[in-house]
Amino acid sequence: MNPSLLILELAVVGLALALLLIDLWTPRQFKHRLGYVAAAGLLVILAASFAAPVAGGLPVVGCDGMFVQDGLALFFKRIFLAAAFFVVLMAVEFRDRFTAGIGEFYVIVLLALAGMMLAASANDFVMVYVALEMMAVSFYVLVSFQRSRPDSLEAGVKYLILSGVSAAVLIFGIALVFGAAGGTNFAALGAAGPRLARNPLFLLGALLVLLGLAFKIASIPMQMWAPDVYQGAPTPVTAFLAIGSKAAGFVLVLRVLFVAAPALSVHWAALLAWGAALTILYGNLCAIPQRSLKRLLGYSSIANAGYMLLGVAALNAPGSAAVLYYLAGYAFTLAAAFVVICLVARESDDIAVLAGLNRRSPLLALSLTLAMVSLAGVPPLAGFLGKLLLLKAVLQQAAFNGAYLWLALVAVAGVVISLYYYFGVIRAVYWPRETPDHSPIPVSWPMRFSLGLCIAGMFYLGIFPDPVLTAATQAVRALKF
Repeated sequence: MNPSLLILELAVVGLALALLLIDLWTPRQFKHRLGYVAAAGLLVILAASFAAPVAGGLPVVGCDGMFVQDGLALFFKRIFLAAAFFVVLMAVEFRDRFTAGIGEFYVIVLLALAGMMLAASANDFVMVYVALEMMAVSFYVLVSFQRSRPDSLEAGVKYLILSGVSAAVLIFGIALVFGAAGGTNFAALGAAGPRLARNPLFLLGALLVLLGLAFKIASIPMQMWAPDVYQGAPTPVTAFLAIGSKAAGFVLVLRVLFVAAPALSVHWAALLAWGAALTILYGNLCAIPQRSLKRLLGYSSIANAGYMLLGVAALNAPGSAAVLYYLAGYAFTLAAAFVVICLVARESDDIAVLAGLNRRSPLLALSLTLAMVSLAGVPPLAGFLGKLLLLKAVLQQAAFNGAYLWLALVAVAGVVISLYYYFGVIRAVYWPRETPDHSPIPVSWPMRFSLGLCIAGMFYLGIFPDPVLTAATQAVRALKF
């Protein structure tokens, strides 16, 4: 085992342990500054990820085949590191709403991040389960971190119970896969794919594994937790769930379908297509009547999971590359939206709190507007090109299978429906029905820096997509189509 393979994960865990020790000698009034230390450390690790060992672009395997470092893993690890960077900076601004334990909050965020990074490199179902549980246990604490708020405690209990159910489904599926195949390594399972594809026990196990992963990406039929947990959790935690946890779920879906069980993916094309279509319609239709910003983004997250499932259902390299590109743009877009919510929605996250935001803080108003426009899929922002690439991948398959045409039509219908509630948020910012509050909102320089990065990321990915799209295309070479 080459220790350098785990250098990024070890660096994150080491940063977490260092923060835990520094916290012991930090006066209470200065503990929030640990967030800046964590953010600086994450930027260093993110920069170091570009020197990670992937010899000649070939995957490097370790831990008896359970861990793989390849382009796909590195692409997702960079998304996780960027998401954690924004989250810890948000947590600094959120500190006055925590009763205690702000130092521990940063540590738990980093441990959840380590779990996500392990998930990106998982090449065995044992590693999958360990990584997901590392994430889940961290989020159990993070979601209910505001102990003085009943909503946060309720969200924590809901997440604990439903995540426990999904973990039980996942581990039962892994047990069935092991019983049918005699192993859990993805490479070995993929090699035996044609034989296992006719084994009912393996088919049931693989289906249960996908159901367990559906919880992480918040797709039908495991989507029911997202709106309640998003609304009740602290805003930085909601952002981490929406970006990091979802991305971790998708990298595992891609590895399971196109590395561990490529022979099954072709036979399950209809199942994946129906899952994508129902998830898109459910998320968009349920978002229409919402007044809570975080709940609205919860249903939006479900709908966006459906859009990304389009790329999975396409069963081709362009579709999977579009998923990776979409996630990169989605990270910048959601980070901008949640930074604004973190600063504006202090007492309530009702849409009414946005009334007059354009006068209270033009920067926050512009940032939220661009985030909503990107989520709606309007050019020239990242969300538009992401949806276009996903639709293009589906239409490529429609040339061979006419059933994909209706899937593309459902996706377009979902985009049209989403315009109503996304632009409803923009209307609340600039043309409120409620009496606006004209008191200015101070925006600290770290938040200005975060919003500047998010806005630049949305425009850059939308106008100059080639570098990220090329990286995504190279990353999906690790998959088998």
